[in-house]
Amino acid sequence: MVNFFSIYKPLLHGVLKLVGMTTQAVEIEPGTVLNFWVPTETTKKTNNKKNKPAVVFLHGFGMDGILNWQFQVFALAKNYAVYVPDFLFFGGSVTDRPERTVEFQSECMAEGLRKLGVKKCTLVGVSYGGMVGFKMAEMYPELVESMVVSCSVMALTESVSNAGLQRIGFSSWAEFLLPKTVEGLRTLFDIGSYNLPRVPKFISEDILEVMFDHRKERTELLEALVISDKKFSIPHYPQKIYLVWQVGEKATLLAIEKAGHLVNLERPFVYNKHLKRILATLTEEQKCHYIN
Repeated sequence: MVNFFSIYKPLLHGVLKLVGMTTQAVEIEPGTVLNFWVPTETTKKTNNKKNKPAVVFLHGFGMDGILNWQFQVFALAKNYAVYVPDFLFFGGSVTDRPERTVEFQSECMAEGLRKLGVKKCTLVGVSYGGMVGFKMAEMYPELVESMVVSCSVMALTESVSNAGLQRIGFSSWAEFLLPKTVEGLRTLFDIGSYNLPRVPKFISEDILEVMFDHRKERTELLEALVISDKKFSIPHYPQKIYLVWQVGEKATLLAIEKAGHLVNLERPFVYNKHLKRILATLTEEQKCHYIN
């Protein structure tokens, strides 16, 4: 039987191109390549590029960038310069370097955006993407003007990690986030969502076949994600930060009812409504800042 995603992904990619998106491989250094979905005009050598605010979507650990953020890309591509990278060992992004830390992911993301000509942006991150986003905001304040974060923490400390694993009944994050069976995949979706309908068994089998490659490297990413409580201190973020699910005096918290960890996929229309309002507010504030 044909894998469901071998049909769905080409269709999705075709529709994305209709709304002005295309893929671009960005070499960070020899042996390290990031895959991005970018505005089509980014790849054209022209002086007539529209000056849209840049929004960068950082995906969670379960799937690649465009599958994670497809509904948001369709909603925003008209008015924003949307960039959707795949993290290393997801989608089309790979490296032969041994580093697996959030810091290394952040360095690669920032360098990739620089090579694409992005000077300032708003980061939108969920889960693992939120953690990378927080680290990017800390390391590159000149690049990251603001953030919108869902279902994430600034860092996965040992105490937070242990409490989370105990609550969901797993011994490691790899055991939970890298399932090997249909039942394990269903458990992942059940815990990560409020009320997502169960997909047929054949689609679950297709998901296991295509979405969980690079298991060794992803396990190493998860192991490197957990840090000692003693090594963590709350950074000072100069950016505006919106938490959709308080970090400093500039943070705003929004809640979406009847949604779980997969909020942007489970309730995309509600999520998009909040996100559009936030981005519009940030754009106006940034315009006023530049004028003053």
